[in-house]
Amino acid sequence: MTQKYLLAAAALATLTAMPSYAHDGDGGTVTYATDHAPIGVMADHRHKRGEWMLSYRYMYMDMNGNRNGTDSLTPEDVTTFANPFANPPMMPPSLRVVPVKMPMQMHMVGGMYGLSDRVTVMAMGHYMSNEMDHITFQGPMGTTRLGEFTTKSSGFGDTVIGAIIGLDDGSYDHRQINLGLALSLPTGSNSQTDDVLTPMNTRPTLRLPYPMQLGSGTFDFKPSLTAHTRKGRWSLGGQTSATIRLEENKEGYKFGDVFGATAWAAFEPKPSLSFSARIKAETKGDISGDDALVRAPVQTADPANHGGEVVEALFGVNLAGQSGWQKGHRLALEIGVPIYRDLNGPQLETDMTLTFGWQKAFK
Repeated sequence: MTQKYLLAAAALATLTAMPSYAHDGDGGTVTYATDHAPIGVMADHRHKRGEWMLSYRYMYMDMNGNRNGTDSLTPEDVTTFANPFANPPMMPPSLRVVPVKMPMQMHMVGGMYGLSDRVTVMAMGHYMSNEMDHITFQGPMGTTRLGEFTTKSSGFGDTVIGAIIGLDDGSYDHRQINLGLALSLPTGSNSQTDDVLTPMNTRPTLRLPYPMQLGSGTFDFKPSLTAHTRKGRWSLGGQTSATIRLEENKEGYKFGDVFGATAWAAFEPKPSLSFSARIKAETKGDISGDDALVRAPVQTADPANHGGEVVEALFGVNLAGQSGWQKGHRLALEIGVPIYRDLNGPQLETDMTLTFGWQKAFK
């Protein structure tokens, strides 16, 4: 199912390469909210030579409940899954610690600069804050609940640098076709620790499983291809993108590659305001290798319980300043909900994402 969405989004990106023209009478001088993609789309546009843009994005992701494939699971259901690390002494044969909720917050600060009308360079840093609530089940087997605990991690994540290269001839003010070439640098920690509650009712400090780490620990290649156009009060756009892990990290594993596509349409009741609807499809591989310090009777420690296929529907609003001190400022909000999930479970499922952003362009 996801492959169909990916192909549809890629086809729309090709269609958006059709010529489009500025609004009648604006002379190409008016800032339009529809000239930007929804705030959740990265590397969507480039800038004129000598133009700067600063940006801030806040992203919140709410994960609540577990899923295996397309089926929802109770915490007791999860305890029936085998523990892949059951061979060492004192390690239970089934999963005994079950994550039930994970709110994640991310702050992203970025900058862009137009080296020429065709080439824009960019950089973005991340600060992350994660929490994960767990239920610990007593003993080696059974469904008797021992207690609950919460782990936390926060700090700087990985840093992305790259360039956006225009593939169009630049003759239309409100159309762009852009190739994004970026590299994610492993500046985030992947050795975060916290106190946990074990099935034996002890509380050691252990290295946290993979979703609670702040960085991948690897250099990751992040290409993208984006096209968007506007006609009248409507704009259409599409993007295909990937995250390709270039190596294993020093702990002996690498996250799965990610391939995605998205397509959107936006309506502009007036130049300063637009409303958008977007479909996003993503497929993510599981983890290759593992960190020996993460092995534990919890689903998040199993490299196979990561990744899957997700299709999400998103709805947003863009505000673009037109004059005075507001000129060049943009505020945007986008909220997404899943419409299809097929996870390499058992793992936590994402129920909602929210992205809020501010951007300021200037020379």
